[in-house]
Amino acid sequence: MTKKNWTGWFEIPVSDFDRAKKFYENIFEIEIHTIDLGVLKMGIFPHTETIGCAICQGEEYQPSKNGTKVYLNANPDLKTVLNRIENEGGKVIQGKKPISSEFGFMALFEDCEGNYLALHSEA
Repeated sequence: MTKKNWTGWFEIPVSDFDRAKKFYENIFEIEIHTIDLGVLKMGIFPHTETIGCAICQGEEYQPSKNGTKVYLNANPDLKTVLNRIENEGGKVIQGKKPISSEFGFMALFEDCEGNYLALHSEA
């Protein structure tokens, strides 16, 4: 059986691109690169060659609480990112809790656009 990384790319739907860009830049202390394709606006998160993420605003992108749950990497300790969420217009849904000694910790949050996402860290 071949093992592989199942995450190659994911997109987070947004209604207000500038608000969402500011939210994610501030909670993760990163710079998001904007690409405007006319009918689609993308904000590309800094990433490695293999896995990428973008916020996307376009007709087919609708923020939702009921979609796929994406776990964003918040290493070394997700509590740092979690503590910034409410100041940036998001909401903490579930605080930091252990998954297991093998898999680290997780938390759930609602971003400024109404998407439910998760954070993961080893500590």
